[in-house]
Amino acid sequence: MFKPEIYAHRRHALRYEVKSGIIILPGNVEAAFNYPANTYHYRQDSAFSYFFGINQPGLAGIINLDNGKDYLFGNDVDMDDIIWMGPQPTIADRGKLAGIDLTSPLSDFAGMIKDALEEKCQVHFLPPYRAETKIMLSEILGISPAELKAAASLELIKGVIKLRSIKKDEEITEIEKMVDVAGIMHTTAMKMAHPGIREQEIAGTIEGIALAKAGPVSFPVILSMDGQTLHNHNHGNILTEGRMMVVDAGCESEETLYASDITRTVPVGGKFNPRQKEIYEIVLKANVDAIAAIKPGIPYREIHLLAAKVIANGLKQAGLMKGDVDEAVKQGAHALFFPHGLGHMMGMDVHDLEGLGENYVGYDDEIVRSEQFGTAFLRLGRKLQPGFVLTVEPGIYFIPALIDQWKAEGKFTEFINYNKLESYKDFGGIRIEDDVLVTETGHRVLGKPIPKTVAEIEQIMAR
Repeated sequence: MFKPEIYAHRRHALRYEVKSGIIILPGNVEAAFNYPANTYHYRQDSAFSYFFGINQPGLAGIINLDNGKDYLFGNDVDMDDIIWMGPQPTIADRGKLAGIDLTSPLSDFAGMIKDALEEKCQVHFLPPYRAETKIMLSEILGISPAELKAAASLELIKGVIKLRSIKKDEEITEIEKMVDVAGIMHTTAMKMAHPGIREQEIAGTIEGIALAKAGPVSFPVILSMDGQTLHNHNHGNILTEGRMMVVDAGCESEETLYASDITRTVPVGGKFNPRQKEIYEIVLKANVDAIAAIKPGIPYREIHLLAAKVIANGLKQAGLMKGDVDEAVKQGAHALFFPHGLGHMMGMDVHDLEGLGENYVGYDDEIVRSEQFGTAFLRLGRKLQPGFVLTVEPGIYFIPALIDQWKAEGKFTEFINYNKLESYKDFGGIRIEDDVLVTETGHRVLGKPIPKTVAEIEQIMAR
């Protein structure tokens, strides 16, 4: 946890965003794996953690905007708990860690909410995502589980997004720790990427590094020679010479929940062949040029389109695209090769805050989401602000099914060289991703540098 005053300050800041009523923030409970006593690894709710900081199941918090008081609810352990878990701090002691003096048993949480409802007090809550939380809130609020998302407080959603989007120094420090662990994960994967190795062996090894040095992975490891499948969680391939291995992986802090999200793509066996190197250098240039363009005030959609033009221009030089590059990107022809957004916000959640509404996080009244294929998948389009932490992850993918569909439809024949493209349908994909902080004057790539040039990758893979 951070210092108690940090959590107190966060709750105080939220009072300026939501004016009256009470804010209820239930923490997560244990989730059963296959029977009640056998649970998944515990993960606290990010909003509860941001404002209360305590990484323990069975807690809830209330921020009373009318009387200026904060409350923590939870049960002290009994002897049965102590036998299995050992002695535990009291709820009163845990409250002090979050800067809270008013603590009560968990059963009082529902009672305080019902009292507020009887007094016609507005009850603000965020859209719940876990079934247990939905059931609990439904019973307390008298709202059906299916209607809870629509009934969530937009005022609270926007207030939480505003506060959590701007990362403070202590948050950036936590993210950088996770980036550095991700660096060990990725360099280990590079050294292991030799013909005859099963993908699962590498995926399991790097997940173990996350658990040993930080906490769980921040999302299921994406690791595959079939990198043309953007989020490929199948690790069943045996690595073979001539293929590229995409590894998209990060970790999160066990206690504070801050995350990393890094992607590297390497040639199986450690040496790029000419075709791999040509395509890789295009993606690398898109990554480097996009990062260089990051600064406050620029819409991230503009940087996404900059990366798209770098990719389209590189593919034109490679003979896979043709015609006017600017027009090709304007019409969306590049999305055959780059069908996703350049990046997303990152913090306590690897796709930070998106559970509160992706468009509330990444867009605003000034910049609305595109409906064009490819650009529509850009999660962050709005103007950048100092304190934003985001990913920069351009890629080039050769997706046989998509190539065949567009070719059959005669789509963008003025921009795409389908004849040459046929010989690339066995290529796979390449993605390169870094985590970047928007500073007052520009940007900073977070963490220690992780090899990404051709020379750096070949050097580390030769060890």
